[in-house]
Amino acid sequence: MGTPTPSTGLIDISEFQKIDLRVGLVKEAEQIPGSKKLLRLVVDLGDEVRQIIAGLAEWYEPDDLLGKYVIVVANLKPKKIMGYESQGMILATCDSDKPSLLTVISEVKPGSKIC
Repeated sequence: MGTPTPSTGLIDISEFQKIDLRVGLVKEAEQIPGSKKLLRLVVDLGDEVRQIIAGLAEWYEPDDLLGKYVIVVANLKPKKIMGYESQGMILATCDSDKPSLLTVISEVKPGSKIC
């Protein structure tokens, strides 16, 4: 393993621990009317259900995401996007032509904390 370069934006473990990553289960998914890029997802986080707006419509059909386990940034401030409130962020890769959603290898309880 090499030494990280300064350009990686190193953070302290205490900063990382501020991020609340949880496993979510996609219960509903639909294209947002009037948008080519946005999907409205309803995600079960165990003790609550959240609406998350994700820019995935160019690569995924809504039905492709139903029943999928995803990794959610649960403590991100809500944001209005095209009139819809997004209550989190779904993690995906950014280094290819098509984003690949981060997931878990086996079934887990929705809301499980990533630690």
